[in-house]
Amino acid sequence: MVQNEKIIALVDKYNDYIINCRRKVHALAEPCREEFQTKAFLISEIEKLGLPYEEVPTNSLIVKLDTGRPGKTVALRADIDALPVKENPENLAGPRVCHSEHDGFCHACGHDGHTSMLLGAMQVLTELKDELNGIVLFCFEEGEEQGTGIDALLAALKKYNVDLCWGMHVYADLEEGKISVDAGPRMAGAAGTYVDFIGRGGHGSRPDMAANPLFAAAAFLMNLETAMAQQITAGQTVTQGITMCHCGEAANVIAPKCSLGGTFRFFDAEEGQKAIERFKLVAESTAAMYGCKAEFPRPMVAGFPVINDKECSAVATKALNDILPEGTVVECEPWYASESFRKWLVAYPGVFAFLGLKNEKEGFGALHHNEKFDFNEKILRTGAIATVRYVAEWLGQ
Repeated sequence: MVQNEKIIALVDKYNDYIINCRRKVHALAEPCREEFQTKAFLISEIEKLGLPYEEVPTNSLIVKLDTGRPGKTVALRADIDALPVKENPENLAGPRVCHSEHDGFCHACGHDGHTSMLLGAMQVLTELKDELNGIVLFCFEEGEEQGTGIDALLAALKKYNVDLCWGMHVYADLEEGKISVDAGPRMAGAAGTYVDFIGRGGHGSRPDMAANPLFAAAAFLMNLETAMAQQITAGQTVTQGITMCHCGEAANVIAPKCSLGGTFRFFDAEEGQKAIERFKLVAESTAAMYGCKAEFPRPMVAGFPVINDKECSAVATKALNDILPEGTVVECEPWYASESFRKWLVAYPGVFAFLGLKNEKEGFGALHHNEKFDFNEKILRTGAIATVRYVAEWLGQ
């Protein structure tokens, strides 16, 4: 087994490198499917190590570290995309240490930190190669926010016969430096919800001669709220976020269509699918009451939540408690955001860790996807140590 002291010493050796990588990726800040400069930077770092890599359409990468000895294959994942959010030059307490160079885009979720921690782990594990058995795959996933890269990346991974996986997400609601690897549901499944109420347009002075879809949509919102409160299984939770409503352009014109959209979030996919069916039924019934009809312009499917494997979670808990200071590994409530890593955990047993960054005194703790979200660089070291130690637990025997 690789000694904890050696892992810590190597991570400390590369800590400045990890921080510099974080700032570089943060400055590049490219959205889904457009991570071209980020990809080029990653390739330059990979080639310095001389590791073989595979480019996966469009901007994902798989890097292979083969020890040359039989053992398990562990896949490590980091997401590389940014968000279409204009960055505030300050965090919650003052000026941030680095800034996006692409106006209107920034890393407002922490993917820059995920990417840099995996780059750091790649450096350390390469140095530890002679003390490991099996294969490590470093996977950089494009387009996590919109799910544009996950399917191609998982398809490319099939030939590698992956045994286990590991991912990590920084979490603004968890205290600085704390880490959670709890078993079971960790992040919510999601389903997009879309409905068009189709009525009959007309003049605003004669609503009796039209069928106003706006009233059908308004009534639907109230009816849906009641149905969800009464018909979701007791003990389960499905949150509904209806966030869009578009109808009409003029005050004296009754529009023929009103469109609504939003999402459901849940930790039980069966309950999520039940909510979708209820959504459709309530929409159709309400539309009929107002002389309209309901149409569903996009498929609505309940995606799986992120569910950590019980055995992998137990192994991670033991390994991280062994190397990190007492009290670092904590239990954490599930997070209602959604993540493409759910598909990894359907394909392979593994762990999705939460790494806390909250330190409001220093300005860290703004909600994810917020203009004032900022990355707490103090936690990079903990994330890199945890990643390396998890690999060593499986491949270091």
